Amino acid sequence: MSASADVPPELRLRAPTPGLLALPWDRPLERWLVPDVALRDIAVGPSRHLVKFVEADGHLWAVKDMPPRVAVKEYDVLRRLEEMGLPAVRAAGLVLQPEFETAILLTRYLEGSWQYRRLFMRLPPDQPKHRARLLDAMAGLLVELHRHGVFWGDCSLANTLFSRDGQLLQAWLVDAETSEVHPSLSRGQRRHDLEILVENVAMGMLDMAERLEQPESLHHTLIAEAEQVQVRYETLWDLLHAAPVLDFTDRYRVEGTIRALNDLGFVVDELSLQPDSADPSRLRVHVAVGDRRYHARHLRDLTGLDVGEGQARILLGDLHAYRAQLCLEAGHDVDESTAARLWVIEVVTPTEQLAHAALGRAGTPIQAYCDLLEVRWLLSERAGHDVGTSRALAALARDGIPVDSAAKLAIAEIPTQPFAVLSEDDDDGD
Repeated sequence: MSASADVPPELRLRAPTPGLLALPWDRPLERWLVPDVALRDIAVGPSRHLVKFVEADGHLWAVKDMPPRVAVKEYDVLRRLEEMGLPAVRAAGLVLQPEFETAILLTRYLEGSWQYRRLFMRLPPDQPKHRARLLDAMAGLLVELHRHGVFWGDCSLANTLFSRDGQLLQAWLVDAETSEVHPSLSRGQRRHDLEILVENVAMGMLDMAERLEQPESLHHTLIAEAEQVQVRYETLWDLLHAAPVLDFTDRYRVEGTIRALNDLGFVVDELSLQPDSADPSRLRVHVAVGDRRYHARHLRDLTGLDVGEGQARILLGDLHAYRAQLCLEAGHDVDESTAARLWVIEVVTPTEQLAHAALGRAGTPIQAYCDLLEVRWLLSERAGHDVGTSRALAALARDGIPVDSAAKLAIAEIPTQPFAVLSEDDDDGD
């Protein structure tokens, strides 16, 4: 008998709600079974450890059985990533089980997210632009991690979730077992992590192609696409860390740099213009870049809405149009804060619920509202005039989104339906 027999489990719960406290933490995870535990059957990708999903207190949680040392390390890393505001699943608790010489890591389930397999199975193999959106999100995620000194160590499609952010895709780190947080990363560390990503992405895409019985002629294309992740990463990294040298009279070019960063969603924390060491008559530009939430931060300051960066871009456009209409009707200028308050009350709050219902409650209400705005714009473009919200809602409800203009609109890039319509109950084909 183990020396640790009959030793009670040690719980660290960040949300000690009744439902979580009532879970059978004194049992190994393999013995968590229905009907004793409210488990949800959600397919997961390849994993070194047993993973289950449980409903408690109206929320869905992921629980993973791991060796204690590994679990403690991952819990701490996930807490650090959360503190830095990085896109990763949120650690909710850690339970050490001495009696079984194991531990259970508890994380919040990322609502409205998909594994790459679910998206890949819906992507036409002859249209690489769809896969490019996934790979762009992966490259952006790795850049964000590296900028904050995070070495992932096992970055792959299987360890990543994707969610919709407006008409963009946001990639999220799921597995941090091999991750490390440093003050900064060396070029060698970044290059090594990037090599792991490229290799793992290629293997993941080839594995899915074989499972879907796609032709071998596609394999070379998939490998080439995986290698492009490195190009995407390096392009974004160079833009964020470039230090151009300008003549004193060319300072106007700095505005272009700032706008390019803002367009990508990055907040510029500090701008420095200093004499270049090689030529003191010229200026070297250093831009300190903060979080990738430029538009999201502005919208939150105006309205209190906490949304994704891609969603914020769409919503700010709608707010600006609403303010312009208010000014026209009032016959005078309406300040931005007043317009923002009225816009949330009169437009967003009621309409997002209608849009969410039109999509069968899939995704989130605010994402449904973003989808509605995009559908309304697309239908209006085709009609040559504003078709109104009611017609856009009807199109959203019956999946009547025109697909002949898919190149204009990201929502229509997945044939027959937007991402938001893919509910969590869809069959993964596993």
